[in-house]
Parts: sequence; C-alpha cells; structure tokens
Amino acid sequence: MVKNKAIVLISGGLDSATTLAIARDEQFDCFGLTFAYGQRHKKEIQNSKKVAKSIGVIEQRVVDIDLTAFGGSAITDSNIEVPKDRESLDNHSDIPVTYVPARNTIFLSYALAWAEVLGTFDIFIGVNSTDYSGYPDCRGEFITAFQRMANLATAAAVEGKGQYSIHTPLLGMTKAQIILRGTQLGVDYSLTHSCYDPDSQGRSCGRCDSCRLRLKGFNEAGLKDPIEYTE
Repeated sequence: MVKNKAIVLISGGLDSATTLAIARDEQFDCFGLTFAYGQRHKKEIQNSKKVAKSIGVIEQRVVDIDLTAFGGSAITDSNIEVPKDRESLDNHSDIPVTYVPARNTIFLSYALAWAEVLGTFDIFIGVNSTDYSGYPDCRGEFITAFQRMANLATAAAVEGKGQYSIHTPLLGMTKAQIILRGTQLGVDYSLTHSCYDPDSQGRSCGRCDSCRLRLKGFNEAGLKDPIEYTE
C-alpha cells in the first residue's frame, strides 16, 4: 500500500481546485482525474489542465465518457436551457435541471478503479453541502454510502490490503470559507471556471446558479473574483 498517493477529481472549477490544494497540503502525491462527459462546453476541461499544472499533480488523466447518450440535464442536453436568475439558491428540495443524473456516482466509480490499480486508498472530491445547488450526490450521506460500497466491491479491500476513504474536505464549508482556505494555500482562482453557460469567448454569464454562488462566495470573503464575466 502506497499511503502518500491520492486520486483527486478535478473539474476545473473553484471547489476542485481548492480540494487539490488541500490534498497537496496534506502531503499527498496527487493524481488528477477529469472527465469529458459531453458537457455543454470544453472550457472547464482546459481550465482543469491549468489548475492541475499550477498546483502540481503527478499525472492527470482526462477520461472520455458520453453522458449525452442519456441526457436529462441542461449540462448534457443543448435542448434544455440553463436556468438563470433563479429566485432562491437555498431551496434544496427543488433539484435544478443542471443536475446530471448519477454524475458523481459515475465519476467516483472511475476514481475507485484507478485507485485500485495505483494501490492507493485515498480519493478526494470537492462536494459541498452548504453552498450548493441542491444536487443529491453532493451530500455526506451519499459519500458515506459510496465509501461503504467501495470497501465491499473491490478486491483490494476484500483481501484486506486497505480501506478506501473518500475525502470531502469542503463538505461543510461555505463558498466564502472555501475561497479563503484556497487563498491561504495559494490557489490561483483566475485559472478556474464555474459557469454553466459561458459565451463564445469563454466568459462567465454571472447569472446561472454556479456563477451566482461563486460571486456570493467572493463577496462574503471580501475578495474580488479574478475571472471575466459578460455583465
């Protein structure tokens, strides 16, 4: 068992960049895993590579999977509009159409497969249940259930080589707390991308849930968001 390796899911967004920085600060050698899953735009993949390089990963893999085959989300189906200017971001019983069915379950399954091959039992994911858009696969209950499954479903765990741990360092943090922690660790947030619906130049819309949560976080942290917005 190699204790100092970790798989870190890197989306190119603010949360995953902070999670990577935390994993590095905890002395893990980080292996970044990013997905091209048919999302509306490729900018976040480009940004994930910039983040991975700036913070320092041993290796980053970009895995192609096609979730457009199922659709069901504004992120994977261009016929579904991305919601803008929603009245409330706090109503977590109203799951928005930007939720991608089973996305984190799929992503963590890939991470688990790579972790077993690498011989590590540590996986980091930047899910957050405080300032989030109501996604059910960003909750602690989901992570606990997946971790239990991981330790039932893999040869490495069943053979007693180790127990898998899904690290969620941002789970109970507000967006402002995440930004402040990342700033302390030297994260360059100008390299990150959060918008669900950027324009053709890659500028963030400032109106989708993700942009609004990001802007709210920077405002509450007393910092200026370094990325460019259309308005």
